[in-house]
Amino acid sequence: MKKISKDIPLSEITLRRYERPHKQTRRDITRKLCLSIGLLQPGDSRDVIVDVLYVLLNAKKQKKKLTSEEIKDKVVKARKKHKLPLMGIAPSNIRRQLRRLKDLFIVEKTNNLYRITEFLSLGEIFDEKIDGFLMPSLVSRVREYFNAVDENFKKKQ
Repeated sequence: MKKISKDIPLSEITLRRYERPHKQTRRDITRKLCLSIGLLQPGDSRDVIVDVLYVLLNAKKQKKKLTSEEIKDKVVKARKKHKLPLMGIAPSNIRRQLRRLKDLFIVEKTNNLYRITEFLSLGEIFDEKIDGFLMPSLVSRVREYFNAVDENFKKKQ
């Protein structure tokens, strides 16, 4: 039997469209952002990624960088404040969520300290890093596959 190599994407992003943001709590609007960019799946109760981002956004106001342990402690406090179960708060999971945020250029790490990228607004990060850099690269490669399929199916088999 022929062995097929594993298809591993070089990069990926999921985008979902929801209703316009309106009077929602900070956590709820952060949750909706995580849903919108695929960091959270619809109906998923394991939503610690929301609290990790929430904590980093609060730290950004004071231009404060945090260790993963400080983030974990603040996530625990935030989840208690919102009366949410303390699930997904293991240090390894917090670091995993931070890596996911780094992969989307929302968070950066320097000297084992995390912050929102350059303390920019999320709008600036989206414009510069996602819409300006990641999206054109992804769309271009997908277009190449569309064209390759067209060319391949024009040929006689």
